[in-house]
Amino acid sequence: MPTLHRIGAVTLRMYADDHHPPHFHIVAPDFQALVRLSDFSILAGEAKAAQIAQALAWAQANRDLLARKWAQLNERG
Repeated sequence: MPTLHRIGAVTLRMYADDHHPPHFHIVAPDFQALVRLSDFSILAGEAKAAQIAQALAWAQANRDLLARKWAQLNERG
């Protein structure tokens, strides 16, 4: 499970051979959320607004990296 980025206790991760739609995970000691890559909407889970905002700001600035990483980890389609 590659760690993409850390913001304090919050970790952004992406798993190999994961389910569709393409997404990444925001993980912290007290919450988890799944975020769709295409529009950065929350697919599952919940978190404090500030934690989500920080993670989404990083994700939007690194959209190409996230797309490449998904393709690399999920080559089967």
